[in-house]
Amino acid sequence: MSTISLPLSLRSSLSSKRSRFSVPEPHQPIKITCSSDGSKSKPWKELQSVACGLLAAWAVTSVSPVMAAGQRLPPLSTDPDRCEKAFVGNTIGQANGVYDKPIDLRFCDYTNDRSNLKGKTLSAALMSDAKFDGADMSEVVMSKAYAVGASFKGVDFSNAVLDRVNFGKANLQGTVFKNAVLSGSTFDEAELSDAVFEDTIIGYIDLQKLCRNTTINPDGRDVLGCR
Repeated sequence: MSTISLPLSLRSSLSSKRSRFSVPEPHQPIKITCSSDGSKSKPWKELQSVACGLLAAWAVTSVSPVMAAGQRLPPLSTDPDRCEKAFVGNTIGQANGVYDKPIDLRFCDYTNDRSNLKGKTLSAALMSDAKFDGADMSEVVMSKAYAVGASFKGVDFSNAVLDRVNFGKANLQGTVFKNAVLSGSTFDEAELSDAVFEDTIIGYIDLQKLCRNTTINPDGRDVLGCR
């Protein structure tokens, strides 16, 4: 049993698709200005242009919607079949949280569902206050999902991609994260007693934050390498 620590969390991809998560404006907006000196040689100008481009790309990709504080969620969907959308998932197949229509699973009940959720792509899904207790969610992709206050007791997340998921105040008692990707995910005030973290893939900084959760039992802390 081991835990693989990655030095950097996964970065989100740029896309022209519109996400319906509202991202708060930072206190000080990032502004990058690149100027050119006509007296510089051509090789110097080319080097300056490349450096400026890299800096601009870093500024854009360093913002993660799921990590932003004070998120404002859209109104609850009025679609009578919205809970069944989880059985189809994100049909455009994007793992970076891009979609043409949000997957709103808030307050839905998938207790003991052993077949309909396995391997589905639920990127950026709204899952707060939903119930997934006992469900098979192995190999699911939940990148940038918002699962605050949801219940995942005894859920099988084996081989799942759960990067940048907000699990704040979620009930994850007995949840199996075997060989799951957890980089960038947050577990503030989440219940993690008896959770299984065998071969979990998680960034070093994220691991330090996870280890502060006092509900993780001694076996789980040993597997994660918490000190």
